[in-house]
Amino acid sequence: MENVVLVIHLILALSLIGSVLLQRSEGGGLGMGGGGGGATGGRPAPTAMSKFTWILAVAFICTSIALTLIAASNSSNSSVVDRIVIPTESSDGAPLPDLGESLLPPSSDDAPLVPSAD
Repeated sequence: MENVVLVIHLILALSLIGSVLLQRSEGGGLGMGGGGGGATGGRPAPTAMSKFTWILAVAFICTSIALTLIAASNSSNSSVVDRIVIPTESSDGAPLPDLGESLLPPSSDDAPLVPSAD
């Protein structure tokens, strides 16, 4: 199920990019370009391409939410560390050496006493 939604999501992403790039530039970015068209309120009538872009955007957001919900349900409150299996024998059947409880190097208290050369 996750793979199907992911493929649809990728197709929507590419389609959304294409539809945005195909739209005609209205000019006047950041509100520049004069007042013109007082009767329409300065906003042009939506074209079929802009409506199609909005539909793609809404579908893209829906698949994003669906992928998030699927990933959350697949996690099932487990950690990656819980899935690690520590082998007790090497590949030839010999037991692995005991590494102790700690992965830290031995402290100075554990070091053997070495007589000083006075």
